Parts: sequence; structure tokens; C-alpha cells
Amino acid sequence: MNERGFTLVEMLLVMLVITVLLLIMIPNITKNSSVIGDKGCEALVSMVDAQVQAYRLDNGTIPSSINDLNTPEYLEDRFDNDSGELNCPNGKIITIENGKAVPSDPS
Repeated sequence: MNERGFTLVEMLLVMLVITVLLLIMIPNITKNSSVIGDKGCEALVSMVDAQVQAYRLDNGTIPSSINDLNTPEYLEDRFDNDSGELNCPNGKIITIENGKAVPSDPS
């Protein structure tokens, strides 16, 4: 009987190639996830800046804190329901300082 199949050496070579590919890909994936979080935070800060300007136009003054924007007209759906904070995708918390949105590390 002539049975055909893979030898142990062939299987080990395939496993070696797969391992090398994974070792190359994993650092790139983790690096890109932090870049994505930073870009998402930049976009959220821009959106908050736009809402600060809309609040200024509606009320004649800049909001005194980020909580002034926690209304249905502005950013209510973006706030964390548990903490009441506005969080970036990378974990930073957005606050308003001098009329501008500023991301800061949680304390």
C-alpha cells in the first residue's frame, strides 16, 4: 500500500514559517492600535471644540466645564454613563480649559 502524507520535517517547516509570520505581525498590530486610539482622541477633541463654539454661539459665553456640554443639544451621548466623564478611545479624559478641549491623563 502506497500511503502519501506529510513528513514530520515538512510539518515543522510549515510551523516555523507560521511562527515567523506571527512574530512579524504582532508588534505591528499593537503599534497600530495605539495610533488608532490617538487619532480617535484627536477627532473627539475636534468635535468637542466645535461643540464649545456652538455653545458659545447659543449662550453668548464659553462653557465653564465639560459638564455644560452634557445635554441633548451637544454631547450627551458621548459621555460615560457611569463616571459622567468624556473619555477618549485611548483612555484620556477631555476637559475644557480656556475655551478649548484638552485631553489629559486620568488621575
